[in-house]
Amino acid sequence: MKRIVILSGAGLSAESGLGTFRDVDGLWTRYDLEDVATPGGFARDPALVHDFYNARRANMAAARPNAAHEALTRLSKHGDVMLVTQNIDDLLERAGATDVIHMHGELARALCHACGARWDAPPVMSADAPCPFCNVAATRPDVVWFGEMPYHMDRIEAALALADLFVSIGTSGTVYPASGFVDLARMAGAGTLELNLAASGGRFDAVREGAATNVVVEWVAEVLDDA
Repeated sequence: MKRIVILSGAGLSAESGLGTFRDVDGLWTRYDLEDVATPGGFARDPALVHDFYNARRANMAAARPNAAHEALTRLSKHGDVMLVTQNIDDLLERAGATDVIHMHGELARALCHACGARWDAPPVMSADAPCPFCNVAATRPDVVWFGEMPYHMDRIEAALALADLFVSIGTSGTVYPASGFVDLARMAGAGTLELNLAASGGRFDAVREGAATNVVVEWVAEVLDDA
């Protein structure tokens, strides 16, 4: 099987009931991202930020992996496949995937911005909760906010340099640095494929349009049949 790097975005989890960000009814239409998804917003009103992510954590807990999560899990167990996701939910893991690279962090994890410690987040976090390691009330969700550098970039870029195929699933591909992954893959000689509700702009060798539970499941089945 080819060496495949897969980047997934909000469109992968939308059919599980998790809101996407950039559609008409997306999360950012109901919240000001400067208030709930930036370091400055957290500094101004940590209680508001925690309320926002507590609601998202509850939404995640109520959701279930869909057929696309399950298909990617099957694929990851049958070859040299790296699963990279912009999503902060745990649905790929709950579908059985291991070693998922969460470049934007995870809702299920907490971070102390005083000492840098990380731990499993409780269902509800609050602004006055002390860090279990340094005891400072400086806990935040372990997610990457606007203006912060995504996690694991060295590992992702190294994999793209060796990939035979880069696949983008359910993401607009417009936010740096993920927006540059297709170009890095192409420069390394990899083929590129987009699986999305609608094409994001013509930078891919091939595009399949449709809901993730259709196009991802069909593509995975083809890859496994050819393996």
